[in-house]
Amino acid sequence: MKVLHVESGRFLYGGARQVQYLLEGLRARGVDNLLACPQGSDIATAARPFARVIEMPMRGDADFRLAGRLSALIRAEAPDLVHLHSRRGADLWGALAARRCGTPCILSRRVDNPEPRWLAAVKYRLFDHIVTISEGIRQVLLDEGVPAGKVSCVRSAVDPTPYLQAYDKAAFRHRLDLPETALLAGVVAQLIERKGHRHLLAALPDVLARHPDLVVLIYGRGPLEGRLKEQIAAAGLGDVVRLMGFVEDLPAQLGCLDLLVHPADMEGLGVSLLQAAAARVPVIASRAGGMPEAVRDGINGLLIMPGDVAGLGRAMDRLLGDASLRAAMGDAGRALVQREFSVDVMCEGNLAIYRQVLA
Repeated sequence: MKVLHVESGRFLYGGARQVQYLLEGLRARGVDNLLACPQGSDIATAARPFARVIEMPMRGDADFRLAGRLSALIRAEAPDLVHLHSRRGADLWGALAARRCGTPCILSRRVDNPEPRWLAAVKYRLFDHIVTISEGIRQVLLDEGVPAGKVSCVRSAVDPTPYLQAYDKAAFRHRLDLPETALLAGVVAQLIERKGHRHLLAALPDVLARHPDLVVLIYGRGPLEGRLKEQIAAAGLGDVVRLMGFVEDLPAQLGCLDLLVHPADMEGLGVSLLQAAAARVPVIASRAGGMPEAVRDGINGLLIMPGDVAGLGRAMDRLLGDASLRAAMGDAGRALVQREFSVDVMCEGNLAIYRQVLA
């Protein structure tokens, strides 16, 4: 089986990392992978051991010429199937290219934002099948009228191996010039509005009054960085909140946190939640999208309603004040990831859909 994958993201964030996992798993199962991706993108480098990589211009939704470039590639390579992994033009122009060439095509949908029913009726007719990374996203599509037989859930996965190490929390705090007694909460997300950083900043003053030894590490980059710096300074939180940027050694740092906070307004699933769980870190997340599938309330973390600043503060208080509860939830989280979110399960699920579509 020969599959052309299309990923338009430039950086190796959650969705692109899933593509890397899938390419590796499919290669091990005898699939011949091709990957079309932007020139100079991180996924191009990461994918080369598992796929033949074709870099090309991908300029987003307005890049209608992408349909022509992908059509030419499909005609030259004659794949059995086209798998579109992202938005930013790859979904629409990729589907039109596959249709033009008469090649079956599937779409991975990783976001849970709703669309008008008329748009869903037109858009999803282009794909032979849609794969959602959570049941929450699948339900969004069903609510918009997409036929149930055309949508399957194959959850995102995480390779837990880098997070199974023994973490030296004291050494990590020393490296940050913090006392060993410091409590560390982390956020791992792109710095964009829907990730809910503002809710955490709003909750912090009350939480700090009860936990003055708390320090918050915010990992990630994005267009919100400048505004976050201003908000942190205006709130007098400069000594408490640190912007860590994008770090290459995240697996070496994640398990040194006491909890992960992810108060996103919407989220397809949340790979960082799975990574934290694999590292035995309890998670606070919102009861929206696919997050309740990654965070089981009261088991490996706590769920709050989206935008509930007071509820976020109470959840942080509960976990910061109870080390034994954090440890129990950490153990439960690792077991959950290993049981339900393995790379093998994700690869087999996608491969089964390929076979179904081709049949």
